[in-house]
Amino acid sequence: MKRIPSLDGLRAISISFVLLGHLGGTSGFPVPPSAVFFFEVAELGVRVFFVISGFLITGLLLPEMEQTGTISLRQFYARRTLRIFPAYYAMLMCIWLASAAGVLNLNAGDLLHAFTYTTDYHSSRSWWLGHTWSLAVEEQFYLLWPATLVLFGPRRGFAIAVGVLLVVPLVRLTEWYAGWQALIGNSFETVCDALATGCILAGARDALWKKLWYQRLLTSRWFVCVPVIAFALSGLSRPRFQFAVGMTLSNLCIAVTIDWAVRFDKGRVGRLLNAAPLVFVGVLSYSLYLWQQPFLNRTSGAWPARFPTNLALACACALASYYLIERPVLALRSRLHAASTGRDARFRDPVTATLPLPNDTVASSS
Repeated sequence: MKRIPSLDGLRAISISFVLLGHLGGTSGFPVPPSAVFFFEVAELGVRVFFVISGFLITGLLLPEMEQTGTISLRQFYARRTLRIFPAYYAMLMCIWLASAAGVLNLNAGDLLHAFTYTTDYHSSRSWWLGHTWSLAVEEQFYLLWPATLVLFGPRRGFAIAVGVLLVVPLVRLTEWYAGWQALIGNSFETVCDALATGCILAGARDALWKKLWYQRLLTSRWFVCVPVIAFALSGLSRPRFQFAVGMTLSNLCIAVTIDWAVRFDKGRVGRLLNAAPLVFVGVLSYSLYLWQQPFLNRTSGAWPARFPTNLALACACALASYYLIERPVLALRSRLHAASTGRDARFRDPVTATLPLPNDTVASSS
């Protein structure tokens, strides 16, 4: 087991995009809302999280399939449950208690959809639990993708993932013309291509590196254009182009950027992504994402929603969630898995991004 270089740094950048996007328009925040909203940085941050998630989860599943011939779905779901549920449901319980005390107002169905991970199909959700839509998408991915690999095998599974890349843009356009605009960019069937892109990257990165054009792309001094394109696409305001081409191109640019960052982690950018402060923010990103939404509320004039108090409170709650809930549960999970297998957890996915990496052919890669 070894930590994947740069992934925590990329997750730190992703959560920073989300925080910046949600800080825009809050009381006292010095950056004009138009500058934040123009590039949809919060949506871009979530998209990066999706691609990373597909890449990481697939990278954990493939070695297990190679060595055992299958995937233990029971163990996978048990690991995911212990990783995600405790901190998530603790946050939901706090929101419910605040609502019961009259501190905040929830919309009808908010708690039901949040508790059942179906908020991505709850268009009338309130701000307080609005961010749980992306966690619902992640949970649905966890349910579907490992089972797909088990049922169809890696080859057909990746063929299905490629099919998802081709079909989802048509789904987005269909829902646009059908008048279901509220679902686009939120519901699983309209965003799962970002997760599929990460899955394909995990399965194809070794084969891609053997292609001369791909090596030239990753080693070119003009590679900086790839993440710039992904960022620029987030500022386009033409929905039909975005749904048909823009979101797919953005996902591909993000995936290639992830591969570049993982392979070349010794340069200036790599050293920055792997610096201890950025790594810690990446490790904390799940708790930060859980707790930023209740405080970064641009519709509230209360003091907890005023910058920089709102950001400080979100960070404080995230730290409490990480140290009081996440770390103890993860330690318990490791002990339970070691006890059940009689050895150290081999295919675990702890808070830091770790998995057995494929063999790369250059010394600068991990």
